Amino acid sequence: MSVKISDSWKKILENEFKSDYFTEIIRKTKEEYSNFICYPQGKNIFKAFDECPFKELKVVIIGQDPYHGEKQANGLCFSVNRDIENPPSLNNIFKELNENLTDSERKDSDLSDWSNQGVLLLNSILTVRRKFPGSHKHIGWEKFTDNVINLVSKEKKNLVFMLWGNYAKNKEKYIFDNDHLILKSGHPSPLSANKGFWFGNKHFLKCNNFLKNKGLKTIKWN
Repeated sequence: MSVKISDSWKKILENEFKSDYFTEIIRKTKEEYSNFICYPQGKNIFKAFDECPFKELKVVIIGQDPYHGEKQANGLCFSVNRDIENPPSLNNIFKELNENLTDSERKDSDLSDWSNQGVLLLNSILTVRRKFPGSHKHIGWEKFTDNVINLVSKEKKNLVFMLWGNYAKNKEKYIFDNDHLILKSGHPSPLSANKGFWFGNKHFLKCNNFLKNKGLKTIKWN
């Protein structure tokens, strides 16, 4: 079975794509997209990989599943296209970011520029049915993305993993100890952020300090 994904990832994920469980994921996903309105667009299901070449990978940010509102999901976790109003979580991400790095203010809601610099914006579940968050949890995407987390943590050294909220924190068990930096905090959603579990985590600053200390190019977040 041929999967349309960036060539830089094909060799790394070759065994996953050949597996029976992944064949079943594709079958179920095609069935959902045929019978319901689902997000993101089919061409953007693997956008997190397509825009972040494996050789450039430095940072992994883990989301849960895509936004389920109309035209929101663009294939990158927490990101929306420029013509879409920022979701509350993204606004809180920008507030923390702009506190970390005061030289400029981030306003662009499309996070593709982060991807292009080596930030894998990975939702654990890559698709969703419109207006039904978590509706594709049964499809099997989590097994695939858990394996991705494990594979990249073994293949790479000195990655930064940003785990925001309990769901993402539970993914720590898939991270192989390979001199990585694991940053954990509450989720940027208003429910968590307003209780003091998000603001002040300084993850963007800590990430760049780590990369700089390892002799790696830092991320231009703003």
